[in-house]
Amino acid sequence: MTINMSNTTKKDSKCTPVYIHGCGFHSALGKNAEEIHSRLQQGASPDMLPVTGWLNDGSDTVVGKIHDPLPAVPAHCQQQDTFNNRLALSALQQITAPIEQAISQYGKERLAVIIGTSTSGISDGEQALSQQMNNGTFPANYHYYQQEIGNPAEFVADYFGLEGPTYTISTACSSSGRVFLTAKRLLKMGIVDAVIVGGVDSLCQLTLNGFHGLDALSNTLCNPFSKNRNGINIGEAAAFMLLALTPAPDALHRNKADSSRSNAKQQIALLGVGDSSDAHHISAPHPEGNGAEEAMRKALDDAGLAPEDIGYINAHGTATPLNDEMEAKAIHRVFGAKTPVSSTKPFTGHTLGAASAVEAAICWHILHYGIDLPAQINDGKIADSLAPITLVEPKTKLVQPAILSNSFAFGGNNISLIFGYTHD
Repeated sequence: MTINMSNTTKKDSKCTPVYIHGCGFHSALGKNAEEIHSRLQQGASPDMLPVTGWLNDGSDTVVGKIHDPLPAVPAHCQQQDTFNNRLALSALQQITAPIEQAISQYGKERLAVIIGTSTSGISDGEQALSQQMNNGTFPANYHYYQQEIGNPAEFVADYFGLEGPTYTISTACSSSGRVFLTAKRLLKMGIVDAVIVGGVDSLCQLTLNGFHGLDALSNTLCNPFSKNRNGINIGEAAAFMLLALTPAPDALHRNKADSSRSNAKQQIALLGVGDSSDAHHISAPHPEGNGAEEAMRKALDDAGLAPEDIGYINAHGTATPLNDEMEAKAIHRVFGAKTPVSSTKPFTGHTLGAASAVEAAICWHILHYGIDLPAQINDGKIADSLAPITLVEPKTKLVQPAILSNSFAFGGNNISLIFGYTHD
């Protein structure tokens, strides 16, 4: 991977990086690095599948579905045994070691848990209601709190025995992006020393039929930035990171083993966060992308970076007519037409409350493993009406050391995250 490291120097001392100590990720794109990278390179996820019978009017759609076996919830968390929490656990177990190390170093009361979701355990609630309607009784192991929005964060805290601040953020499709903003604030204020952040959402008929009622679902693989785009695919996924203001211990250990390179050791960090709430419409974005532009500019300012320092933009890119139109306008106003852009939702589906964390995890994989940028998957018929942007072609390398990721939600709730390299 070719990286121009000259731009990694922060331009303002207020721009404090938040170090990423680990990343766990499970979606239709896969659950391990080999699978994820292979599917990104091939330009397809076989777990993006057409389904029949999920929509109330009998229509078909495409979903991003988890097919790998999920881990069992341990005995001390049995009351929180839902599909959504098992999905969360499949990603969390990938970063158990750094979490346990942080607990040992800081204490269980000094770790926070901040999770984004929009479905929580609703899929289990749907199954329980179906049984109640058919048999007259709910399943013995079902309780309403399993589908409460706060349940995923409580589950994570209980699983690790944590006693720090624990809560869930639910702002639709920006939910798990806002957790990064909240985590950064908690860390900078000294309230905690480390934060487990992330998002988890699972497929359920409630959200599928809700988006179908808005005429927002596509019955084929979603088609971002195409003139033929006609809606989203919904997916399920979990992605988590451990954040701290101190560099990752394993990187420090490697530095000590090679003192000749210790000053040049790269760490991956959250460099900047920008948000906005334009409240243009309950379900439609501002047509000019004003809120999206504000979030991106605030993220750049927070990171102390200029637009030319960004090597890739992971677009919200839902493949709806309104989103892609406004997002292209906003990106063009901030970055011009040269910065590579792609939406990775054809690989994962739109994972709703987990989408920001999922796409942050993809950005982390690019930075950590040096893989090619995700090429834009669509039918190749780019909409002439879009503002000029450069969509990623296959085998494109990252040539600047920072990545920006966008997530835009109902009600104009927008978030932009910047990830990149920093030196210790």
